[in-house]
Amino acid sequence: MEDIQFNKKHLIRYLIWTFAIAWALQIGTFFLYSNGDRVIYQFLIIGVMFVPSIGVFLSGAGFKSINFKVRIRGNIKYYLISWFSPVVLTVLGMVLYFALFPSQLDLEGTMLSQMLGEEGLKQIEAQGLSVQLLMIISLIQCVTYAPAINMFFAAGEEIGWRGFLYPQLKARFGRVRALIIGGVIWGVWHWPLIWLIGYNYGAEYFGYPVAGMLLFCVITTALGIICEWLYEKSGSIWTTSIFHGSLNAAATIPQVVTTPNSGSMTLLGSAPNGIIAGLPIIIFAAIILFAPGKAEKIPE
Repeated sequence: MEDIQFNKKHLIRYLIWTFAIAWALQIGTFFLYSNGDRVIYQFLIIGVMFVPSIGVFLSGAGFKSINFKVRIRGNIKYYLISWFSPVVLTVLGMVLYFALFPSQLDLEGTMLSQMLGEEGLKQIEAQGLSVQLLMIISLIQCVTYAPAINMFFAAGEEIGWRGFLYPQLKARFGRVRALIIGGVIWGVWHWPLIWLIGYNYGAEYFGYPVAGMLLFCVITTALGIICEWLYEKSGSIWTTSIFHGSLNAAATIPQVVTTPNSGSMTLLGSAPNGIIAGLPIIIFAAIILFAPGKAEKIPE
């Protein structure tokens, strides 16, 4: 990976475009969500993920410095980490959360039943499936093909964050400060959704919405450290895209085994963006951040 030269003009343009477009779209999703247009809302949420890549283009920086090569050779372990560690970290967080709050565990699939609705339940029953079996199938999907599908959507963010923003911040502030600053920027980028529709945490917790906004910055900082480490080690944007996509898939696992209407408990867990369930991710990131030695750079 080539040494990146800091370009203040490109960085400022990138941040302006990335935030302006993303926040406008997120505010738009609020109105769609409020009016019950959930299908269009979901498509718009997916569209927001591509904004960081669009920001790179509009900044004038171009994509030459971003490593799009797959680089399988010598990087198998990083691809395996990218694919499976999100599930492992999510499950560890779930175990910790449910050990502390066993009443929150629901293996009957009540949450999934509510999500499917009466018509959806009839459809799966007609196929000879049960809610419990569907939960197992969902888990299998999360560790098999879901990361590969989600990878392409996650790349929309990773090209912008890890491909452009983090290298620029490292060139200006050094590695440790850049990882912290970059993580906070990534978290703040999501703030309109957390504030307006209770994204990730709902709206029933103490300190809403500020507590959720601040907590999410902690989580994105930790995730950013892991993603950047994968990018540094592998020299490929696809490892970090797989990790991001795998995490998005794994985050649905606790959703289907947690008691519905958890209220203020959503801030604590059981999803990996919670205070308790997010601890394995935070610890993993801390080990990476403070481990001795310097990140290897893969030559072109």
